[in-house]
Parts: sequence; structure tokens; C-alpha cells
Amino acid sequence: MLAEVRDRLVPRAQRRTLDEVTAELDLRAGDRASRYSAFWTMLLLSATIAAAGVVADSTTTVIGAMIIAPMSTPIMGMALGLVKRARTGAGWFVLGGAAVVVTIGLVTSLVVPGSYQLLDNSQIAGRTSPGLADLLAAVATGLAGAVAIARRDLASVLPGVAVLALGALVLFLSNVFALIVTGAFVFGALGYSGRGRRGRAVAALGGLGVAVAVVLVADTAANYLLASWRNQAKKAATDWLAAEPDASVIGVRTEGRTFHIAVRTPSEPPPVADLLARLDGVVPDGFPVVVETTRGRLIEAGTVGS
Repeated sequence: MLAEVRDRLVPRAQRRTLDEVTAELDLRAGDRASRYSAFWTMLLLSATIAAAGVVADSTTTVIGAMIIAPMSTPIMGMALGLVKRARTGAGWFVLGGAAVVVTIGLVTSLVVPGSYQLLDNSQIAGRTSPGLADLLAAVATGLAGAVAIARRDLASVLPGVAVLALGALVLFLSNVFALIVTGAFVFGALGYSGRGRRGRAVAALGGLGVAVAVVLVADTAANYLLASWRNQAKKAATDWLAAEPDASVIGVRTEGRTFHIAVRTPSEPPPVADLLARLDGVVPDGFPVVVETTRGRLIEAGTVGS
């Protein structure tokens, strides 16, 4: 059964040899100077493009940076090394590449004006709260990438990842883990295995996978819980404005532990003490509440349960 699936995914006529796959994924093979230069040059350029795309909140630019990022080569090299049970040195390229990208992100953040609203940037918000769906996407990407590398008739291009914050670090680790595990599965199924012991590598990958999965499950649960609280807070705020003609709740968002409730009112909103009372028992105690009006006012309503 497995052999049939393997031959359908990568027909023998299109299957690369182990030497060909190794030559592509092992950066130490062939002309090292040229390969090292190409890797670090493309990494620097892609990280710079990604940083500019994030600051500009441009999805197109960030996708462009991912397309040219070379990080997939050493990551898949780690997967091949696991299957061959041989050291490829790919892990050092992954760690060094991640450090370079983080440094570029840090430098970029230092030149951004202090008035820049980071939490309003969809490129940042979308990469700092990873969930199980991101891990599923990474697994599918790893399978696609490994198959593409093993076949002669497919281009082996995978997106790279820029690490900018703790949440993004979890996303990065989940992507690396998924790419290595799925890549190792495909390479092993295609007969690229070598001899030797691999217990430590498997144990390390298993431990990393468990840790990443636990964090992603917790983060996914936290996101659902926050979404539920926001919905409840919006309902409570709508009831708070019910007696005001033409008043409405525009939206509710959270920044850290603070609930920001945006409202539209023709005049001054009702007393915020009533809003806090309605939020009591709806959201956890100790969460600050800020009311934002379309008239440009920010009203510090206080803390729930205080």
C-alpha cells in the first residue's frame, strides 16, 4: 500500500537519486563558496524585503520575500540527514539564518517611529498568534516540498519564515518541525535511508513536536477564549448603549489585557460605570476597559471587578 502511494506521488521515472537529492540539500556539497554566498545573499535580501513588507503591511511584499527565502534548503537538509542517519551541518544554517532574520527584524523595529501602531498591522498580528491551523499548513507544505525535491519534474521552492516575536518564534518552530518530520517521512518512504543509530534525533524531534503542539493548542484555546470574551463584551456594550438613539458599537478588540470598545454616539456616551457593571462576570476581573468614541475621545472606563 505504501509503495503504491509512493510510486503515485513520485514515479520511478521522475525520482531523483539519493546523490542528486543530497547534492541539492547539502550546502557543503560541490562548490561551497558559491553555495554559501548564494544562501546568505538571498537570506539577507529576503529578510530585508520581508521586514519592509511587514512595516508597510503589504501581504504581496511579504509573500515575495517568502518565495525567494532559501531557508527551505537547510531545513529539508535536516530531514534528509535524519533519514540518512548522517550529519549534514544543516542545523547550523537554520540557526544562523534565524539569527540573521531576527537581527534584521530587530534593527527594523528600532527605526520605526514610536507612533507606529504595531498591533494594527495585519502582517504582525497574523504571525504572532499561531494555532493548529498553522501547524496543519506547515505539514502540508513539508509534504509538498519533499515531494517536489524528490521529483525531477517539479520545482523545489518553499517559503521561508521571518521571526519577529515570541508568537512568531512558535510559528517558526512549528514550521521547522513540520517540514523536518514530513520531509523525513517522504525521504524515508522513497528509500533514501542510511545506516546507523538515530534514536537521539528522533527523541529530540519528538520532544520538540510535543512542546510546539502544546504551545499551539494552548494558544489556539486562548484565542478562542479571547474571541468569546470580545463577543460577550460587544453584547454588553450594545446593551449599555441601547437607550441612546443612533448609538452603536463599532467593534471590540484586545491589546494585551485591555479591552478597547469602539462606539459611535451622536453625543456623550452613557456613564462608563454602567458599562463596567455590565462587564462584571462577562469578562474576567482585572481587565482594563477603554472606550473609544468616533468623536476622538479615549475614556479610561476602569478595571472590571474593581
